[in-house]
Amino acid sequence: MHLDVKDLRNFYYRSTLGRAAQKVIRDQMLEIWPSANGQSVLGFGFAAPLLRPYLKDARRVTCLMPGPQGVMPWPAKMPNVSVLCEETHWPVETGHVDKLVLMHGLETSEWPAAVFEEAYRVLGPGGRALFIVPNRAGLWSRNDRTPFGYGRPYTLGQLDEQLKLWGFRPEHSRTALYQPPSERRFWRKTASFWEKLGRSVPFIAGGGVLMVEVTKQIPAPTRPGLGQRVKTPISILKAPPDAVPV
Repeated sequence: MHLDVKDLRNFYYRSTLGRAAQKVIRDQMLEIWPSANGQSVLGFGFAAPLLRPYLKDARRVTCLMPGPQGVMPWPAKMPNVSVLCEETHWPVETGHVDKLVLMHGLETSEWPAAVFEEAYRVLGPGGRALFIVPNRAGLWSRNDRTPFGYGRPYTLGQLDEQLKLWGFRPEHSRTALYQPPSERRFWRKTASFWEKLGRSVPFIAGGGVLMVEVTKQIPAPTRPGLGQRVKTPISILKAPPDAVPV
């Protein structure tokens, strides 16, 4: 079940913990995708907090927000690019997206198969998608005071399996949000330390989110014409059974 857009907005834009989470995840995304110059960028779920760096150089940036979640105008004080949509049918042409970011759109969906299908459909040749989901092994998925405590968390193996099933090829994965999901002053002041420690020795504790970059696999076309086997070949030299010799 999707969270209400007001709750997501309040967490990411009006709480200290949410702003810290936004920065960590966005910084990790920018390490993977430093720019989107001249490209079409699409977000689904509540990806708006991550996409602002691409507004300047991208050809187009669009934020799709599913109907059960609701929509809010975004970005602030700029022309709106957020759109309310059905999670099973995105108002985007097939194969026109270069970069796709999904956050709070997969784990809370009642139709995850449709989300995977639409993500595959809109992604163009050479396009890349970034799936951001709660990590089952992390602390954030166990705390319902954050958006990552809702929906179905994933392990890396589970997410990889689903992505491959729907025609995506995982290229790169990482975890983020090693800081505890707490507003307490001590944890806020030491947040950067825990992020650095988690990235250097990730086996100590699981990060709160999984981030998996994928590309779209396009099946090889079947060979038409003579390459196909003829099941009932025509024998043009054989006389028909009712033929009468002259």
